[in-house]
Amino acid sequence: MEPKRTTVRDLRRHNRSTLLSKLFFDGPLSRHELSQLTGLSAATVSNVTAELVEDRLIVEAGLVESDGGRPRVLLRVDPQYAHVVGIDVGETGVKVELFDLAMTRLAAADLQLNSVEPDPAEVVARTAEGLRQVIEAADVTESSVLGVGIGVPGTVEKGTRTLVHAQTIGWDAVPLPSMLRDQGIRLPLFLDNGAKTQGQAEMWFGAGRGARHAVIVLVGSGVGAAVITDGQTYAGYSSSAGEWGHTTIVYGGRQCRCGARGCLEAYIGAEGILDRYRKARGGRGTVDADEQAALAALVAAADTSKIAAKVLDDTAGYVGAGIANLVNLFNPERIVIGGWAGLAMGEQWLEGVKKATAEHALRHPYEQTSIDLCKLGPDAVAVGAATLPVAALLDAGGDPRESTRSVA
Repeated sequence: MEPKRTTVRDLRRHNRSTLLSKLFFDGPLSRHELSQLTGLSAATVSNVTAELVEDRLIVEAGLVESDGGRPRVLLRVDPQYAHVVGIDVGETGVKVELFDLAMTRLAAADLQLNSVEPDPAEVVARTAEGLRQVIEAADVTESSVLGVGIGVPGTVEKGTRTLVHAQTIGWDAVPLPSMLRDQGIRLPLFLDNGAKTQGQAEMWFGAGRGARHAVIVLVGSGVGAAVITDGQTYAGYSSSAGEWGHTTIVYGGRQCRCGARGCLEAYIGAEGILDRYRKARGGRGTVDADEQAALAALVAAADTSKIAAKVLDDTAGYVGAGIANLVNLFNPERIVIGGWAGLAMGEQWLEGVKKATAEHALRHPYEQTSIDLCKLGPDAVAVGAATLPVAALLDAGGDPRESTRSVA
């Protein structure tokens, strides 16, 4: 096969993408700093930044003194250029958040679902409702929204139609984007697995920032992971890589929601933790029907209840054994634990996780990694979902909605 030729258009688009990305992640910066950091010539930086200013993508952000010369102008991505929406479709609710391009949250809406196995039509209705709410609350126009990112449970198949497969909640090839279009949503849509959007958020802004090889795990109602290798999230053949929760931790063990036995999720997902607690108490669980409230009550009870403390200790052990598998398989420099259940169990639980990981992982790769809680909290999936349209903007070196405009 003949290699693809790089055109002048390709080069100019690459230069725009390089400078826009550098300003987004590290700005404000002067043109001189941009040249030093990117390796682009001063003339190229001057020409490309002039284009980006003209397109209103970047703006001046003050002056910085230079050594013996005139003060240098600082540049940054214009936060007001556009807005983005991030949506976290969980198993108990839909969280919708609207941001400017500085990723400042301007509005948020939380809408509950009626079942832990929600009907796709209900999810679509809640998503559309939440989207309308945040646009109205932030007092922005729909035309200012660059795109809507959606983090979903399960895997996202991207082909002629985008389909969501979420076996644990009974979704089989759900055409979620098409269903949202039927609700009248015309904004650009970007879908990915929720663990992967959390991973991107933590890599961009949180505990994963600066790492090239990392695993960001999500422990909530479901369990998943984003595996980052050389700065890129590993997707696999059909984008289903990262289903860490459905790796086997106990042969022939507990029944998992996916239908198999012994899956890690059956032991460390919120439902599995609460079920083990209930059985340890002879069938009596917490009085809370809501999963998050019930887990919070279990964590609170651990200070006075030996049964609760043992359930959490065992959970830390299962998580540590599962993380040891990740250490041995992927040799990450950093592991970050997120998800509402992982965060609810907190710092005191983290030490038990580290101890169990050390006991089960090979010594050399374990010594090369660190294990921490995520920094972005329970909003990480929604924040990461909002980065999906931002990533399209940065990759294109300009507004991806303007497909006819030359960004070469």
